[in-house]
Amino acid sequence: MGTQFQNAFSDNALKQLISLILLVGATEEAGATFMAYGTAAFSAPFILFSMFGGWLADRFSKQQIMINVKLAEMGIMLFAALALFVHGSGGLSLGLKLTAVFMMGCHSAIFAPSKYGILPEILPHEKLSWGNGILELLTFIGIIAGVLAAGYFSRHMSPGKEWLAGFILMAIAFGGWLLSRHITPTPAADLNCALRLNPLADLRTQLTGMRQDRDLWRACWGNAGFFFVSSLVLNNLTVYGKVILKLADDDNSALTAFLALGIGIGSVVAGYASRGKIEYRLVPIGAVGLALSTIPMGMEGITANTFRICLAALGFAAGLFIVPIAAVLQHRPPAASKGAVQGAVSFISWVGILGSAGVLLINDKLQAVSCGQIFWFCGTCAIITGAYSAISRGKFIKAE
Repeated sequence: MGTQFQNAFSDNALKQLISLILLVGATEEAGATFMAYGTAAFSAPFILFSMFGGWLADRFSKQQIMINVKLAEMGIMLFAALALFVHGSGGLSLGLKLTAVFMMGCHSAIFAPSKYGILPEILPHEKLSWGNGILELLTFIGIIAGVLAAGYFSRHMSPGKEWLAGFILMAIAFGGWLLSRHITPTPAADLNCALRLNPLADLRTQLTGMRQDRDLWRACWGNAGFFFVSSLVLNNLTVYGKVILKLADDDNSALTAFLALGIGIGSVVAGYASRGKIEYRLVPIGAVGLALSTIPMGMEGITANTFRICLAALGFAAGLFIVPIAAVLQHRPPAASKGAVQGAVSFISWVGILGSAGVLLINDKLQAVSCGQIFWFCGTCAIITGAYSAISRGKFIKAE
């Protein structure tokens, strides 16, 4: 839990800081383009390396994978300090900053299958939904802290001093490495697991196996839809706060805090509401809540305070939505292939996240809808995703 908190903090502190730096003086159109580039840079490693991360999680101890990933993060943050030292929003500066985001994406792509795959190995089945709820709560508290820290760095570190944030994040990564050494040690799930060099062939194999389990299959695509919507909301949120609401960097970052706090509380509520089972009835409730929350957000003239309330409500509904889906994805795969399944799920989800960047770029070119109306599109997608995911063989799945 502590290692994941640090991971969420550092991920979001670095991405948000680079986003705020690139958005300085940007128009709404240019801002959307920069956010799309950043999302693409962070998403691409998940598409390239998620299956490899899944293989590592099955072939080796998941704890050892996380320890080694935290070691690599210290080097990534050192590079990020160099990227932040080079000023500007184009040319070499832009390339270095996007490379730093890409490298952090590589780190997280390897980390994710072990992080999610280890939960069913160290928790009893009846505690799996509860564990996911607590994990999501700490994840989004980490997001809040990271986003707020980025706003503080951007506003209070004088121009030319942002590189100091890279060294601060490197020190925090060292703390994450220390925490990871105390994760419950777990044996390798499959010592004979052969190296799968072709990620697309491996993905096909895993998806074919997942399709035999209707609940697992629908949870996979529900998870992908959720991350498409959440990524689109987050990227559009930063542009909306900067360009439409005219908020200062730390106030803009605080918008994400309202969203993340809502998700954290909703996740804990979903975990406790499950009461020893994976409660699928929460999925459509969360989807409806997501859609209703976006209605005021797309209206012209909405006040900043009303917008913040809607964000918190949207986050709460998102927590109800994602906890049962995450628990299904961890519980139902065979023990020897949990890491591989998590890798496939991560791959599909990040295709969805990359698709959200494409939506922003296309809308930037066509000017089809306003920045606020994109939230309505997100609500519509949430309803569709929730309806598909919740069509299952039963009202709940027993965690036995």
